Amino acid sequence: MTRRPRALVAMSPDAFDQLFDDRGLARLAALADVPAPAGPTDLSDPAGLAALSGIEVLVTSWGCPPLTAELLEHAPKLEAVFHAAGSIKQHITPACWERGITVTTAADANAIPVAEYTMAAVMLSGKRFFEYATRYREAPGTWSPWRDRIRDGTRYPHTVGIVGLSRIGRRVAEALRAFDLTVLASDPYARPEDAAALGVHLVDLDELAAASTIVTLHAPLLSQTRHLLDRRRLGLLPDGATVINTARGGLVDHDALTAECLDGRLSAVLDVTDPEPLPADSPLYRLANVTLTPHIAGALGGETRRMTDLALDELDRYRRGVPLRHQVHPDELDRIA
Repeated sequence: MTRRPRALVAMSPDAFDQLFDDRGLARLAALADVPAPAGPTDLSDPAGLAALSGIEVLVTSWGCPPLTAELLEHAPKLEAVFHAAGSIKQHITPACWERGITVTTAADANAIPVAEYTMAAVMLSGKRFFEYATRYREAPGTWSPWRDRIRDGTRYPHTVGIVGLSRIGRRVAEALRAFDLTVLASDPYARPEDAAALGVHLVDLDELAAASTIVTLHAPLLSQTRHLLDRRRLGLLPDGATVINTARGGLVDHDALTAECLDGRLSAVLDVTDPEPLPADSPLYRLANVTLTPHIAGALGGETRRMTDLALDELDRYRRGVPLRHQVHPDELDRIA
């Protein structure tokens, strides 16, 4: 039987403005009883905590504080948290699992723009587009003789190495099937039959590094994945290879990568760095073979509404008592971002 749960929105005002337009607010109001006028509730102040009494559902996103045991004491009826963003690790605490609270994530919706960014970076890196465009801007009016002297030119055939067959990694693998590329993947949790279904060859990380002209990172940042691309593995990459990182900056040893890029041996397309942002004196800003973007691969602007729609889809399933599609379980925490 369809329910109509009492709900609060818990996120920063900026996140709320991005995620909810009039259509989204109208849909939320149709699915749940929410305070009028609908808006983000600050759970860090006494009034916000008081508002939790009787609440069954939270719709969360960026800026939601950690749902600690102390905070949950103010929400004795809370049953579910529908997160309109990717990672849940910033606000879901062990207390949530101990209470048996249902948690969902909109990471699948956020995977779409990240995979699109990655695909663009892969294809343009294959032509060394970023380096050519930068040097052309720096030397207007001429392209000879430097055009033909960029290391390795447009290398062929390309081998793309996908590190992590995550939600994003899988999307990238599926999209790359349309192109004349060899695609390798390394993921300790991937099964050979799953990799084969995606059209990729499953190999260990060292083999992937040694064989790939383009490496794209889609692994979570965990204690065991920090500096996954360290100095030794970066050294395995072929001359002229490109490292693409849209995942987490800490997956790469940035000192080692900087040295390789300063030498000109490697190139990089980095949407995330360590630290983030890089200090103003980082040489990576000045290198023609390095392209830096300010953490834009994930959902921006109107793209964020995909995450709202997904979270509200899950809320709708929850109230109708049908299986959820994007529920997170505690045994998955050691392998998700």
